Amino acid sequence: MTTEDWGLIEFSEAWRRQREIADAILVSTSDDVLVTCQHPPVITRGRRTLDNAMLTSDALLQQRGISLVDVDRGGEATAHNPGQLVCYPVVNLEHFRPDLHWYLRTLEDAVIATLADVGLPSGRVDGKTGVWIDGSRKICAIGIHCRKWVTTHGLALNVCNDLAIFDNIIPCGITDSAVTSLAQELRRGVDVHEVQESLLTHLQRFLLESR
Repeated sequence: MTTEDWGLIEFSEAWRRQREIADAILVSTSDDVLVTCQHPPVITRGRRTLDNAMLTSDALLQQRGISLVDVDRGGEATAHNPGQLVCYPVVNLEHFRPDLHWYLRTLEDAVIATLADVGLPSGRVDGKTGVWIDGSRKICAIGIHCRKWVTTHGLALNVCNDLAIFDNIIPCGITDSAVTSLAQELRRGVDVHEVQESLLTHLQRFLLESR
């Protein structure tokens, strides 16, 4: 398993690269890869996005410099912008455990362990994918795509990003909870790189322990 940091990269380009890696994994010409990156402002809509998820018109999004992309992952609408740590594990689950429920919980476990490293308790909410603070504030969104057990897309952890971008949507279709970030919860400056290595370490550990 290898890691790649793509830095600040347009969402559509990162999606293209993921598909290239996934195709190579399927024919055994690439190792499993854990990608980390950040994106310029973009809203992505997953396969389950409802018509009422958008609170801002396409034209106004364009005026605000926010791209809009429909994607093949599960889940509903979410947002990405600089200061958010995005992780795309492009891995063959047959190398670990071919179980999507287990894989989603593994992504959550890695984030929960990462937040614990900086002193922020977090956890799950029954029936809702992702990681939450006090069961009421969502700090990490998760949405994946899987083809022949090879995964793309992944998780987005709010570290120090501008949360106002989420005002343009109903995030993940959830109307009764707020969106938060590490910087907001810890009430101090936090850099993406402060948690990036921790996340990769925990994610690799949880994946490898499943073998």
